[in-house]
Amino acid sequence: IGPLPHHSIHALSARYGPLMSLRFGSFPIVVGSSLEAAEFILRTHDLAFLDRPRMACGKYTVYNFSGMLWSHYGPYWRQLRKLWLTELLSARQLRLTEHIRGEEVRAMLRDLHPSTSTGRTVVLKDHLLMVTLNVISRMVLGKRYVGEGASSASAAKPEEFRWMIEEIFFLNGAPHIGDMIPWL
Repeated sequence: IGPLPHHSIHALSARYGPLMSLRFGSFPIVVGSSLEAAEFILRTHDLAFLDRPRMACGKYTVYNFSGMLWSHYGPYWRQLRKLWLTELLSARQLRLTEHIRGEEVRAMLRDLHPSTSTGRTVVLKDHLLMVTLNVISRMVLGKRYVGEGASSASAAKPEEFRWMIEEIFFLNGAPHIGDMIPWL
């Protein structure tokens, strides 16, 4: 696959078509690389493709597959999905929390303004990460958890939170030989 898997898979889809079956170790993988293929997988046959394999990262980063992303389809997953859709992502709830997103974006722009007026280079990734974290924590917990305005009892430094997020992404993306070849 190479160091840039998305490039390798794109090259394969250009050669073999938008719907492919690959094998990663002992796991069969279906790749849909067009709008029609994605619709076929995600809408028409969603129940057939819903489950994810039980991998080490799901066990150790989300408390034994208890998160929405790693849990298997069943009553627990359906309950999680229902909570996500009704309590966080419903149209009504998104309207109610629209002001939070606006406030956080305005705060980010206020922080960026001094840097842009001096002509310094700005790393947007860091600012966008903090906006995302603050929006999510305010929507879910009702308060800022990171940075300025966070309650002192639970406040984490932005660098600590950034490290945690990067570590989670690394652990979820790092290959584990036991996942691909279980008998090892």
